[in-house]
Amino acid sequence: MQTYLLSQQINSRSSAENSTACPANATICDGTSCVLAEDDFNQTLSTVLSTILTTMLALVMFCMGCNVELKKFWDHVKRPWGIFVGFLCQFGIMPLTAFLLSLIFSVLPVQAVVVMIMGCCPGGTASNIVAYWVDGDMDLSISMTTCSTLLAMGMMPLCLFIYTKMWTDSDAIVLPYKSIGLSLVALVIPVSFGMYVNHRWPSKAKIILKIGSIAGAILIVIVAVVGGILYRGSWTISPKLWIIGTIFPAAGYTLGFFLARLSGLSWQRCRTVSLETGMQNTQLCSTIVQLSFTSEQLELMFTFPLIYSIFQILFALLILAGYRVYRRHRVKTNTDVEKTEEKEDSKSTSSHAKTNGGFVSDETK
Repeated sequence: MQTYLLSQQINSRSSAENSTACPANATICDGTSCVLAEDDFNQTLSTVLSTILTTMLALVMFCMGCNVELKKFWDHVKRPWGIFVGFLCQFGIMPLTAFLLSLIFSVLPVQAVVVMIMGCCPGGTASNIVAYWVDGDMDLSISMTTCSTLLAMGMMPLCLFIYTKMWTDSDAIVLPYKSIGLSLVALVIPVSFGMYVNHRWPSKAKIILKIGSIAGAILIVIVAVVGGILYRGSWTISPKLWIIGTIFPAAGYTLGFFLARLSGLSWQRCRTVSLETGMQNTQLCSTIVQLSFTSEQLELMFTFPLIYSIFQILFALLILAGYRVYRRHRVKTNTDVEKTEEKEDSKSTSSHAKTNGGFVSDETK
């Protein structure tokens, strides 16, 4: 009975909201929401690129691990205040924000569920790459990503059970524990090798890190472009999901930063927690969505993980640009202050020397 009512709500509301015709080759079509038929090109491209991107990601995480010191990493584990704050942000702020956005915009039940799934996902590995570029605490970033992925095994079912009751039965949502486990393995093993290299060969680790940071930035762009190619037939979707996909990551970054600051963390760790909160594992969300819903339901929210992914990257780039401008201005200002102080010291020394009949060295001129 509940499934029947859900499908009736979807049909009635989607027909009222959507009016634009779909492409002629769309197999699933309902107004502005449509999904094109899968073709051999998409399947082949998806398989090839998935293999390449997985390999690249492992290499990038190995490079990121070269910036992690075992002692500092272990300190975060022994005194996990930063990790605990990140946990509150990841599985407290994000699910609650998803729930409130779904209520405020009054989206369809199945659309509300996909927003909730995104809010309950653990942090993505892209946050580690961006954290490096904004001079974040890499030890905290890696430990937060690892812990959130591990804790997602229990926290995702709990959060979905709490928040999705009013829209659907939580048992209908299939959680791919295998995918979560593989994500954890793909993170832990390369990072562990990177930490070992940093411990044994620190100078070589710095070179590897520089290469990996550039490769990571390129990887983020490639993932966004590939997503656009693979899902090029599913861009027409409810405007409400576009709005939520824009607001949601921005809210995650902002709320994560302020909660970290209220918790007394340093500015460096606040930036780290902010990125870990806003950047979600969108690939995991896409997998859960495809496993849990029928083709008719997928048409109404299939592209939301990709929309979120695009805007989380755009806002992360804005954060990076803003930080770089701030850092350049601060360094410039500090340099000017130091030069002024040096001149004043020089004048003071010269005056003192003349008064006492001493001499002025070349260094003080």
